[in-house]
Amino acid sequence: MIITLFLGLFVGFPLAFVLIGVPTIFGVASWGTSVFPMYVSRIYGLMSNYTLIAIPLFIFMGCMLEKTRLAEDLFDGMGLIFNRLRGGLAIGTVLISIILAATTGIIAASVTAGGLLALPEMLKHNYQKELSLGTIAASGSLGIIIPPSIMLILYAAEAGLSVGKLFAGAILPGVGLAIIYILYIGIKCYLQPDVAPIKSKKESDNDGLIRLIHGLRGLLPASFLILSVLGAIFTGIVTPTEAAGAGSVGSILIALAYRRLDWKKFKETVYLTLQITSMAMTVVVGATCFTGVFLGLGGGEAMTNIFSLLGFGPIGSMILMMLIIFILGMFIDWMGILLICLPLFLPIADNFGFDPLWFAIMICINLQMSFLTPPFGYALFVLKGISPPSIDITDIYKGIIPFVILQAITLILCGVYPNIILWLPKLLVG
Repeated sequence: MIITLFLGLFVGFPLAFVLIGVPTIFGVASWGTSVFPMYVSRIYGLMSNYTLIAIPLFIFMGCMLEKTRLAEDLFDGMGLIFNRLRGGLAIGTVLISIILAATTGIIAASVTAGGLLALPEMLKHNYQKELSLGTIAASGSLGIIIPPSIMLILYAAEAGLSVGKLFAGAILPGVGLAIIYILYIGIKCYLQPDVAPIKSKKESDNDGLIRLIHGLRGLLPASFLILSVLGAIFTGIVTPTEAAGAGSVGSILIALAYRRLDWKKFKETVYLTLQITSMAMTVVVGATCFTGVFLGLGGGEAMTNIFSLLGFGPIGSMILMMLIIFILGMFIDWMGILLICLPLFLPIADNFGFDPLWFAIMICINLQMSFLTPPFGYALFVLKGISPPSIDITDIYKGIIPFVILQAITLILCGVYPNIILWLPKLLVG
């Protein structure tokens, strides 16, 4: 089943069709037509999963905030605050991306905002192309790990874990990764001043107060939305699904407050939400069918036995699983990797006694690298699509190399020191 699955993907068939086609072939060959009632049962269980309602709600929130042009205000304000610091525009881009990650969670939106708004400014002030591109691609992908993250919600639904605990566990690694990015940019710009020249006073003082107020107008509503959504989840006032609904309403109110919402934009937001959700849930349905047949044929037990026979032990097996996910990330979308690997790896993690929360965040941190690793890094293609003609794809590849290394270092640190992941969930949730 696994070989046939990857064969179908590398040949070029859509992921959702491969995920439903492969188990159908093997299920009918093994059980006959009784595989179809099993499909109905598993899909109905998926449809009735209350947690998954949060996915379209958070997607709607992100799409609505994108229509408010919130990022434009944020970039203006951050540009003013950091323009006299060496590498300040790049550092400001990372900080803005944290806010965008915590409000939208949509990678394409964050990378596009950075590419359209921050990249021209950095190039205009003679920032090194590779540093500018790497910063935008890496910081834009923070949304997949910093809550509210669609990946964390999907993982929780598939593995039967608490969304609130996953959100809490992802905060320190996600924010820590952003801080590592900032330290790297600061050190690089200090050692190599020519990669990020300091903006002159003459350029920055003309409309300083106006731009500062403009930036705060964008920063304060976003901060309020973050605190209200995540704070309500962590304090236990509401479930993640209810918080997603409140966040959706909050995004509409922000759009109305900015007088940037009309009926046309509202319809575009709804249709875009429907499109993204339908794509995601079709893949999830296929993965549910694949998992049912795979486990029913003894796949989980077989994978556990294989890893036991390899004799690597817990640490060696963990390294091997992380390496497999990293390699797959070069060729397959994160959602496909998550839904394919969970039925393979969860029995192994359970057999070795890994903490389920720690194991989940380790996988999600690893999957963040898939957005930056060529040849099929999603963030790379988005950034190339909105970059000026002078930017070549090789410039983007060179720019992301240091940031992929930093992501790998963060993954290793979280593996060696599990409390980076586990401390906050214990403190907030228990």
